[in-house]
Amino acid sequence: MGLLSKKDASLLTDPLTDNNPITIQVLGICSALAITAELKASIVMAVSVLFVLGIGNVVISLMRNIIPSKIRIIVQLVVVAALVIIVDLVLKAFAYELSKTLSVFVGLIITNCIIMGRFEAFALANKPWRSFLDGIGNAAGYGVILIIVGFFRELLGSGTLLGFKVLGDPIEKTGLYALGYENNGFMLLSPMALIVVGLIIWVQRSRNSALIED
Repeated sequence: MGLLSKKDASLLTDPLTDNNPITIQVLGICSALAITAELKASIVMAVSVLFVLGIGNVVISLMRNIIPSKIRIIVQLVVVAALVIIVDLVLKAFAYELSKTLSVFVGLIITNCIIMGRFEAFALANKPWRSFLDGIGNAAGYGVILIIVGFFRELLGSGTLLGFKVLGDPIEKTGLYALGYENNGFMLLSPMALIVVGLIIWVQRSRNSALIED
C-alpha cells in the first residue's frame, strides 16, 4: 500500500480538475480578479493560501472535538487570522515591494470563501491528515487558476513574465514588437481578468460534461 490511499489521493487531485474551487465551485473569484495582473503576485498569493489552508485545516481538525458549535466560526476566524498575520509579516520582511502590491488582499485571505468553506465542511468532520490533504488540494486548485490567469494577463498585457521581457522590447522595437505587435493594455484591467476566468470555467465545465456523456 502506498503512502496515500485512492480515497486520500482524490483529496489532492479532485480540486485540481473535477471539483476546482474556482471553476466548479465558483469560490475565491475576487482575488483571482484583483491580483492576477502580475504572475509574481499570483504565485505569492497561491503559496500564501496554500500555507494558510493547509495548516489551518490541521489546526481546526485537531480542535474539532473541543470547539463549542456556537462559537466555531469565531474560532475559525481567529485561526485563519493568526496564519494570515504570519504570511503578512514574512512578506513584509522578505518581499516588501510585493507585499505593497498585494496590500489589503493578503488580509482578505481571512474571508476567502474557500478557506472558511473547507474549515466548516471538511476539517470539522475529519482527522488531521485527511484535513491537511484536503487543504493542500483545494489551495493548489485555487493557485493553479490564479497562476494561469496571471500568466496570460502579464504576457499579453505587458509582454513580460515575472518582470522579464519575453516578447522583446516595445521601446526599441525588438522581438515581436518589430513585427508590429502591441501590448493589450485591457488585459491589465479587472474586467479582462473576469473574461479570462470565464473562459477557463467554460473549458473546465465543457470538459466535465464531455466526460459525463462518455
